[in-house]
Amino acid sequence: MTASPPKVNGAARPPVPVLGDWQPIEAAPTTAQVDTRTTAAGSEPAAESDLIAQAQAEAIRAQAWAESEKQRLAAEAENEAALKRAEAEADAIRIKAEEEARKLRLANDRAERKAAEEQAASDARIAEHNRRRDEADRARLEAARESEERQQAEAATAEAVEKSGKRWRNVAMGFYALCAAVALPVQMAAFWDPNAKYLLVAPVFIEVIALVALVGAAAAVTDGRPQWHYRLVAWAGALTAATINVVHGLDAFDPATAFGTALASIAGPGMWDLHEHGRIRTRDGKPSWRERRAQEKAQKELAKQKAADEKRRTAEKQAADAAAAEKAAQLTELRKTHFKKVWEHAEKLAADLGEVDPNAVWERAKLDVEGAKPGESADVLRMRNAAQSRVEAARQNRPVNTLSKTTNAQRAAQMPPGPNRVLKTRATRRPGDTPKYAEAARKQAAITAKSATRNAR
Repeated sequence: MTASPPKVNGAARPPVPVLGDWQPIEAAPTTAQVDTRTTAAGSEPAAESDLIAQAQAEAIRAQAWAESEKQRLAAEAENEAALKRAEAEADAIRIKAEEEARKLRLANDRAERKAAEEQAASDARIAEHNRRRDEADRARLEAARESEERQQAEAATAEAVEKSGKRWRNVAMGFYALCAAVALPVQMAAFWDPNAKYLLVAPVFIEVIALVALVGAAAAVTDGRPQWHYRLVAWAGALTAATINVVHGLDAFDPATAFGTALASIAGPGMWDLHEHGRIRTRDGKPSWRERRAQEKAQKELAKQKAADEKRRTAEKQAADAAAAEKAAQLTELRKTHFKKVWEHAEKLAADLGEVDPNAVWERAKLDVEGAKPGESADVLRMRNAAQSRVEAARQNRPVNTLSKTTNAQRAAQMPPGPNRVLKTRATRRPGDTPKYAEAARKQAAITAKSATRNAR
């Protein structure tokens, strides 16, 4: 409950009406006030006491109002603070919820993207698998189709070859029969004797010998057996029949008949033998004359190519050897110029070890003379150390010629120790504290300082 202010617009607030049992807050009357109230009414001291009581009541009311106002302000401040705390907590909860929602959304997005990527990868794998399967199926079907076409072509070729071979064999057999029919009359005339008609079988026997021998040769070719003796017997029979035709034809008939029938005796078996000769070459895989010429040409080209390659390799090797020799000569000249002592020792060392080229023992000679391997020497090491010192000084932004932190004998205390024989503090140096260096020592120290300054630069 908030108390009302004691004054309003500069005037005293009227008394608060009593509502029911409520009473205004007033201070308990003191004993003096009670005594004053019990005096005679209307007198001046009573009026004064009323004014005092009224002033006290106003003061109490003002104090109560101030306290209630203070409590109200404190309550409002506390309420505002609580409200701010609640708003801050609500903002924090809202921010936290928004952050969690954002994280959850990002996580959901990542999960969705990952799922989409996995799905895409799965689809790609499935598509690749299907593509490979389709390609394999197409390749298998293509291979099957090509194999079938090849088999059909081979079958057609084999059929054509077989048909051509049969036709050729039939023609050769027919030609053989024709030639036998042409040659037999002259042979039969040669063997004709009215008293020995059975001799007419002799020319037929000769032709049959050639025919049987050629059939045997064909069987031998088919079986892959030797066939030359069959062909020899066939040619012997054919030549015998041709000789009979020539001798009897010239004697009983004219030369045309004699040589014509002799040719017929040879042509029939010869044509058949040509057929078998082709089969033999096909069976043995012997190349034809054109194939042999092509092979010989290819071999000649290969030999020419090999010769050219060998010549080129020889020229390259010679050029490389010449370049190596020139480089070795240049290296020798440079080493003689820049490392005379090392080169002299290398020559002696090479002669001692049985080496012709001193460059072969250069590393050992360099190590013997200068105490370092090639690429190293005392001057190189000093130059490298000086360069490293300059770089380190540049990095630390300090002068190059600063005193070293290493122990130096010249830094030792040169003052005589104190009474306790222990030098704890360095005294001020004065002339004559230490003996002077010798003249040679001073000159050597000056030379060393100049060298160090030159190297540092």
